[in-house]
Amino acid sequence: MRYLFLLSILFFPLHTLNADQHKNIDGDNPFILIARIHIKEGMVEKYFAIADEVDNAVELSEPGMLFHNFDADPDDPLAFTWTEVYANSKAFIDHDTNPPVQDYVTEHVKFGDGFSIEIYGNVSAEVIETIGRLGVPFKHFKTTHVGYIREEYFK
Repeated sequence: MRYLFLLSILFFPLHTLNADQHKNIDGDNPFILIARIHIKEGMVEKYFAIADEVDNAVELSEPGMLFHNFDADPDDPLAFTWTEVYANSKAFIDHDTNPPVQDYVTEHVKFGDGFSIEIYGNVSAEVIETIGRLGVPFKHFKTTHVGYIREEYFK
């Protein structure tokens, strides 16, 4: 079902934002967050349990989380990636303050030994400050003038 949503965004001809709107940094635009996770040896099944729990809670409680996937690295059986698409910066702040997400982060410390974040797209200063407080490696890929957003999906 998640993949159908993403495919529909790619293939339906819709009005797009103009180049000036694409540069916004007020946080009203969608963006992608990639969280790279490394799990301690022997802890993968326990980690899957906490990942599944948080995924289910996020789906039920965060309408601004448009896509939330936990993918396995093809080269390292202990490496995984959360791929998350947010409707806007407020959706990320809601995610960060969501109690099941906070519980997941606490559990990650027990079972994981690596965590880094990448953001693709423009976000509000509050998102950058929030991630900075997490104390994990972070890289922000800011939007250039090339690209577009299908505006009708994000009203």
